[in-house]
Amino acid sequence: MEKVKLRVAGISYSDIYTGAYALILEEENGGKRLPIVIGAFEAQSIAIQIEKIKPPRPITHDLFVSVASAYKIELKEVNIYKLEEGIFYANLILRQNDNEVVIDSRTSDAVALAIRFNCPIYTTQEIMDKAGIYMSFEGEEKEGTQQKEKSNKIKKHEAEKERSERKNPFAKYSLEELERMLKKAVENEDYEKASAIRDEINRRKKE
Repeated sequence: MEKVKLRVAGISYSDIYTGAYALILEEENGGKRLPIVIGAFEAQSIAIQIEKIKPPRPITHDLFVSVASAYKIELKEVNIYKLEEGIFYANLILRQNDNEVVIDSRTSDAVALAIRFNCPIYTTQEIMDKAGIYMSFEGEEKEGTQQKEKSNKIKKHEAEKERSERKNPFAKYSLEELERMLKKAVENEDYEKASAIRDEINRRKKE
């Protein structure tokens, strides 16, 4: 069975499912992306690892990594091997010395662990053919011509910038204030807020 290597492109809020998020995985050598609906906790766990936010106490996925490390268990790879009735199925390939074992896992948990172990994520070509789409990070499907795509991206960027200026709750704070707010959010284990503050800090530093 042909395997397709994936990487995490990002996470966005789901407009379809209330309280859920869309995990966006993309082909390492291709243009298709695979959107997977995940819960808020898993989204936060993935986001804080991507953003390199260090929680004051280990969350569940960090605890798994600590236990695996103590017993010299390596996560070799993650496989998203089946899509059935809109549900993605995944497994973990674990190795300890010369022994290998396959463990069933929710896809969101598998990805959260994969980015912590820095191991590859794979799916099948069949799943990519069935559920993979050409889209921007925000979910806009790719247009038929490059010119139209460029025009739409410009318009979308301008609209997002305008919305951000109106709705961004952190726009009025200085970088120093944002750093203090980030530290407090992490201490309170409010990782969703911490991730949003870190995004604002990164945006400011790029300007």
